[in-house]
Parts: sequence; structure tokens; C-alpha cells
Amino acid sequence: MTTKQRQKPAEAIEQKIDGVVIGLFLSINDDGEPLVAFPGNPLETAIPARSTTSLTKGDVGREIALLFEGGNPLQPLIIGKIHHADSAKLPQDTEQNSAELDGEHIVLSAKQTITLKCGKASITLTKAGKIILRGAYLLSRSSGVNRIKGGSVQIN
Repeated sequence: MTTKQRQKPAEAIEQKIDGVVIGLFLSINDDGEPLVAFPGNPLETAIPARSTTSLTKGDVGREIALLFEGGNPLQPLIIGKIHHADSAKLPQDTEQNSAELDGEHIVLSAKQTITLKCGKASITLTKAGKIILRGAYLLSRSSGVNRIKGGSVQIN
């Protein structure tokens, strides 16, 4: 929606909204703009908004905090998503549910399993210590010793 379209009707310009208003994120229009509804909306339809936070289709239906450019109710600005205590629970054991990246290495941690997938290939690490490699073709190559050690080794 263009700036001209946002400034209709004239009585909406006279009405100013100061402060933060809690609204709803309804959808994303064809232009990629988030559509919002809020108390005091001068139109009967959702209004396109600008946003300071990233929104996805998974956020549709969430409450959002809105400010208005120049107090104009036709120019909403999403300043954030509202987090409720029940939906924003943090993991109890952050060491078990984490990913660390320092530019040198990556550490992924999980309580039960970690699986990396690409097409028909996958690598799964389990809590019990199993490493499961699956793929249409497996290659093990080494410029040094290539050792296979275990309690027992089965080939075919």
C-alpha cells in the first residue's frame, strides 16, 4: 500500500495514537508487508505495517507491540512480538539444548539425538552413544592409518 493509500480517510489523520498498542499479526500481503489489526483501527480491514523485527508465517495470530509514525493510525510500526510466560519457556538444561559457533568450531548439543540430513544421506548421534551413518554411497578415505576398532567388527 502506498503512502497516499495509507493517508485515507481524512478523519483517521485527525485521530492520533500515542504510545504502544497491542495488536495482532494477521498475515503477509503479496508485497511482503505484514498485515495487522489493532484497537482503534480506522479501517474495517487489516493495515500493512512496517516492522523492526523479523516475522514469518509461523507468527500469524501472535500479539505484537505497535507504535504509529507521527501518531497516524494508518502507519503502524511493529516494534516486537509479545511473549507470554507459557509460550516462552526456556529449556531447563541449556547445555543439553545448545549450539555454539565461534568461527573455529561448532558444538551442537541435544538431550536425545542430533541428525544431519541431506538428500538420501544422514548422520545421527544418539544419547546412548550410537553414531548411525546412512547413505546411498559411503566413502572412508585417509592419508594416514584408517582404523576400525570396536568390541566386535562386522563387515557385511
